[in-house]
Parts: sequence; structure tokens; C-alpha cells
Amino acid sequence: MQNGKIGVTTENIFPVIKKFLYSDHEIFLRELVANATDATQKLKTLSSRGEVQGELGDLTIRIKIDKKAGTLTISDAGIGMSAEEIEKYINQIAFSGAEEFLEKYKNPEGSIIGHFGLGFYSAFMVAKKVEIRTLSFKESSEAVAWVCDGSPDYTMESCDKTTRGTDIILTIDEDSIEFLEDSRISGLLGKYCKFLPIPIAFGKKTDWKDGKSVETDEENIINNTNPLWKRNPSDLTEEDYKAFYQELYPFSEEPLFHIHLNVDYPFNLTGVLYFPKVKSNLDLQKNKIQLYCNQVYVTDSVEGIVPDFLTLLHGVLDSPDIPLNVSRSYLQSDSNVKKIAAHISKKVADRLNDIFKTDRPQYEEKWDSLKIFLEYGLVTDEKFFEKIEKSYLLKNTDGKAFTIEEYKTLTTEHQTNKDKKLVWLYSSDKDQQYGFIEAAQAKGFDVLLLDSPLTAHVIGFLESKLTDVQFARVDADVPDKLIVKSDAPAHNLTEEETNSLKTSFEAEQPKDEKATYTIEFAALGAQAQPVTITQSEFMRRMKEMAAVGGGGMNFYGQMPDAYTLVVNTDHALVNEVLTKSKANDETAATLSKQLIDLALLSNGMLKGEALNAFVKRSIDLIR
Repeated sequence: MQNGKIGVTTENIFPVIKKFLYSDHEIFLRELVANATDATQKLKTLSSRGEVQGELGDLTIRIKIDKKAGTLTISDAGIGMSAEEIEKYINQIAFSGAEEFLEKYKNPEGSIIGHFGLGFYSAFMVAKKVEIRTLSFKESSEAVAWVCDGSPDYTMESCDKTTRGTDIILTIDEDSIEFLEDSRISGLLGKYCKFLPIPIAFGKKTDWKDGKSVETDEENIINNTNPLWKRNPSDLTEEDYKAFYQELYPFSEEPLFHIHLNVDYPFNLTGVLYFPKVKSNLDLQKNKIQLYCNQVYVTDSVEGIVPDFLTLLHGVLDSPDIPLNVSRSYLQSDSNVKKIAAHISKKVADRLNDIFKTDRPQYEEKWDSLKIFLEYGLVTDEKFFEKIEKSYLLKNTDGKAFTIEEYKTLTTEHQTNKDKKLVWLYSSDKDQQYGFIEAAQAKGFDVLLLDSPLTAHVIGFLESKLTDVQFARVDADVPDKLIVKSDAPAHNLTEEETNSLKTSFEAEQPKDEKATYTIEFAALGAQAQPVTITQSEFMRRMKEMAAVGGGGMNFYGQMPDAYTLVVNTDHALVNEVLTKSKANDETAATLSKQLIDLALLSNGMLKGEALNAFVKRSIDLIR
């Protein structure tokens, strides 16, 4: 038997490992199973080169729990280790067996995933004792048992193991007994090892008999060793991609489209990304892309690896060029990571453009689900907009879709103002703004429907790119002032009449600490509404941008809403208010209040006590 000390530079290495090696102790299982997979892949590589004789036999990795003994065991039938190799790879913590092996064999498949050194020592985060029982594949090798109790002291001696490979036996510490529960280990294997390339067995399969779950004799293989992203796209059907999506996200709604990635230069990247049916709440959709390193799960937090807006996609990315354990600062500075992000962005744009060109009806049908994703992309990545500008759609309130160039052609004749600027009108809620939409359409104007949380940011971005275009929401002003063709006709009231009307309407305007109102008079025609409430385009847009996190917009978010009460001096009821005001008739106030409340009601702004008072007043007026 050999006694010794592990080659470390401090007596305190194990407390450091236990507390700081990884932020989450559960990661130990991923590391140990990855090492077992690595040892098995090495064996297969050596066999393919004729350096291992005979059949390899059953290569399944097995995980077992012994609650009575308090142990968790990970067993493989890989290359195993000799005493000399344990000395080299285990007793010298910083040495990585996988790196040396890769350098020696230059495996083109990049299948060596383990870094046995520190990865192995993650076991001490949850174990008070770790035992290695191993037998090398080399002829005439002697089985070896290595035991360490978490101090730098270890023992190593011969043992009676007769089968090739390695057993890692963890005696679980009292503060980590959760890792002796079947459900906990099953969950971790499903999270980290679901797609490893070597079969992994844990427990037995169960059948449902006589109203209860019954264990069978068949081993339960927990992983898919040949996941869809590793297969040739030409061998796959649309149904294969849909089935894999359900494997990743059980019971999820069917995705819109997919992209199969397969890059081997200047970096290695495979994967399948899906366009989900994006909802309006962006945050709920993030962290759905699973990142793997040679089929070993790394994380589902991929910010820094893909552009921020692409985190709304779902699916899998797998790259050996991204190590298993990386810091956020590393990701942000690594050149390979930046190349991967740029490539994914290009592939997404190419896929969208291809669908638009080959099947525009399908593209338009799914636009409402794609829209937020693309809007998020164009306001956060200018280059992405350049890639998808020709397939970016605008939908009007009638549900018709146009490209940017198509919409310019449609609106140039009727919606160019006196300053030669093209004005695109839009609605954020076609039911609430129905009256404004109808008034604009009566003038021959088309109205877009822009109803996403990002609308304010999107139109600001588009205005910066389309310098001949400006946006205005239909309720930002009366139609004649939304698109000013010529100087508007002045109303024909005298100064005295104007002041009299202003006094009447100002006295009845809403009293609201969260809003300010300005009275304005305009000659809009006898058929237009007597009072219209409009909202400043600039202020409203700034407040909307502040609401969704616009940088530097918080100041606007705290300001009251700004509305204008536009009084139509051509309307008979307004003239009646004027007549009653001149005669000091008290009913002038009632009529003014009624007209203002009708305008508020039309905008969905009359609520609570004010709405109740309006209803009662209306009943009294009808009597």
C-alpha cells in the first residue's frame, strides 16, 4: 500500500474546492459523468486506431445509489488508469489528462470532453470520502484503489477489480444527503447528461400495472446518445425537428421555424434553434437556449454568446470552442464567442429572408408571432436590421402586410406633408382608437397597427434609418394636423368669443394630477366631432420608451401625460355652448362637461366616479 500527499501548494486546497470551485455544488455530477464519458470516448478512439484489441463490450456508464452505505457510485468501462496514471492525473491536481490526449491524437471529432484534474475534485464539494477503483485497458495492468478523505493525504493500493474501467465511489457528506435521493440524481442527470454520447443508466424502467408504477428488470437509459443536432439535416424531416422541440420543452406550443447550424470553420458549432411563438412579455421567453460543450450541458444563460435579442430563440448550441466553465467576462472578450454570435445572427436573418422569398403567405401568417422578436433585434443590433430590412413587414389596421418599400409606394401620394415628409400614421389599439382611425381613413390615409411593447423604440429607430419618413399615432392630433398639406384655415371666432368658450371648457376639463390638459380651437368642419382629445406624440413616445427601459428616459416617465382638448368651432353644439355662455345660461357648463366627457369616453379615459356622473347626466338630458 502506498501513502502520500496530493501535489498541491497549500494545505487549504480542499476547503477552497468545496466552497469556490463551482458556484453550484450539483455540478459535481456533470463533471464526474463527463469524465466517465471522456474515458469511454478515449477507449473508442484507441480501438478505432487498433490500439485496443478485441470487442469493447458494454460501454454503458452506470450511476448507483446505496442509501444504507451512504454512497453514490459512477462506473464506466473506459480506458481505466494505472497507478502511474493516478499519480499523474489525480495526485497532481493541475494536470489535465484530456488536454494531453487531444494533443497526442488530434481527434477530428472533438469528442474528448473531460478535464480530469479539477473536474474530478468537484466530488469533494459533496463527499467526505472519495474512492477510485480502476483497471487500465492495457494488458497485464493491475487494478488500483485510491482513497482520500478530503485532506491532502491519500492511500493507494492494489484491489480486486477485474473489469476494465473506473468506479468513482462518493461517501456523501451529511450536509449533502440530498444527493442520495433518486429523484435528485434523476433530475440532475436529465439536466446535465441528457444528450451525452455514451449510454448512461440510472435505476430501472417502470411499467404501469394494476394502477401503480412497477419496476422492471430493464435498465433505465436516461440519455439520447445521438441528438438531432448531431445528425445530417438531409436525413431529417420537419416532424423530426418538431419531436425534438418537444423533447427539449415538453408540452410546449409548436414552434414557428427552425435553423440547423453546422459550422466547422473558423470555429466549431452545431445546434438547432427554433423560433417560438413569441409572446409580448420578453423576459419570460429568455434563457431557453441550452448551451452544450460536446454534448455536455453547460448553461441555459447564453447572454454574451449570442446577441441579446437572439436569447428569445429556443433550442441547442453545441461548441467545443466554449469551455465547460467560463466567466461572463471571458465570454464577452473571447474572439471565438464573438464570431459565433455574428454567425448565428446571419443564419437567423438568412432563414427569415429565405422563408419570405419562398413562402410569403406563411411568413405573413406567422408575422404576429415573429414581430416582437424581430423588433427586439432591429433596435438592439443595427446590423441585423440591414440583413432583414427587405423582409421586415408593416401591417395596417385592415390586416394587410407590406414591406417598407411597398408601404412607401402605397402612402407617398396621400401622406406626404407640405414639407415633403412622408407621414406614417399608426394605431396602438384599433378598438380604443377606432374613432381616430375612421377619421384618418375618411381623409384617404392608411393606418398601421403597431401594438407591441417596443413600438416607441421601433418607430424611433425606423425614423433614424428612413430619413424621409416620420411616424404619428392617430390620436396625436386631428387628421388635418397629423398630415399638414397646407396652412390650416383659422377659426372665425372673435377674441371675445374665443375667451368665452375657453372659459367654459377650461372650467369643466378633467382634474387629474397625472395629466395636464390644454384647450385648443380649430375649424374642423361641421361633421367632425365637437371635442377631440389628442395626446402629444413626442411626450407619449418618450414615456412609452421609459416604461420599457429606454436609456435616459426616466425623467419623462415621471412627468404627467399631456393631452389637448381640440374644440371644433364648426360644430353646432360648440356654437350652442358659445351662445349659452354669452347669455350667462348655466346649462352652458353642463353642455361643455358633456362634450368633454364624450371625448374622454371615446378615448377610453372616462372611468369610475366620472363615468357614473356622465351616465346620470346623460339620463337627465334625455328626459
